Amino acid sequence: MVMVHAAAQKGFTNQAGAYARGRPEYPAALDGWLRDALRLGPGRHAVDVGAGTGKFAPRLLVTGAGVVAVEPVDAMRARITPHARLRVQPGTAEATGLTTASQDAIVCAQAFHWFSSRAALDEFARVLKPGGRLGLVWNVRDESVDWVTELTRIVSPHEGDAPRFWKQNWREAFPHPAFGPLHETVFEHEHVGPPAQVIVDRFMSVSFIAALPAGEQAVVRAQIENLIATHPALRGRATVRLPYQTLAFVCVRH
Repeated sequence: MVMVHAAAQKGFTNQAGAYARGRPEYPAALDGWLRDALRLGPGRHAVDVGAGTGKFAPRLLVTGAGVVAVEPVDAMRARITPHARLRVQPGTAEATGLTTASQDAIVCAQAFHWFSSRAALDEFARVLKPGGRLGLVWNVRDESVDWVTELTRIVSPHEGDAPRFWKQNWREAFPHPAFGPLHETVFEHEHVGPPAQVIVDRFMSVSFIAALPAGEQAVVRAQIENLIATHPALRGRATVRLPYQTLAFVCVRH
């Protein structure tokens, strides 16, 4: 039986609402990448693995493809918005429950670092048709901005052994015999909105913060709110702009 990491299971269950509110959408520029790099369009079939609350599904649906959202955490899966071309089901990266050689593309958005294993890639290779595409996408905060770095400093002491994109451990799953090399594309992006959503909800929904006891969560929230109240770039602002880079990787199933 494949287990979901405790920080993901508990944290994403506790803070599914904050996750849905606070996580940025994905840039519209990805639409062209999905069409060209992943070759998605009407009549094609894609899987959103680790779909969460369905943040990435709209980008996939814009291509005209049929989409299956696979998500193991019940509280996250329950928040995915229904669509005529979207099927939602429980499952993990290592056991998607999908038919062999049935899919044209698999996408993991903000998720692959949670399950970056040989077993997951074996399952993806099984589910994809020959020539199918695997896409890995992350919205990564721009740490060159001082207040973004300060937010990271507040939350990082609590991360424990939770998988993180920045640790780059996910790269150890490659190379894999069923897949060609990874190719990377970078898009500039930003999340614009009120600080309570863009900053507070965003960081309180981080898996290992959301999994903390209530008292420790309150301390983290207070530190974040103090930064918003005192930093010159944030103080008194009704709207803030949290800068990101969206990193998109693709490789081809042999």
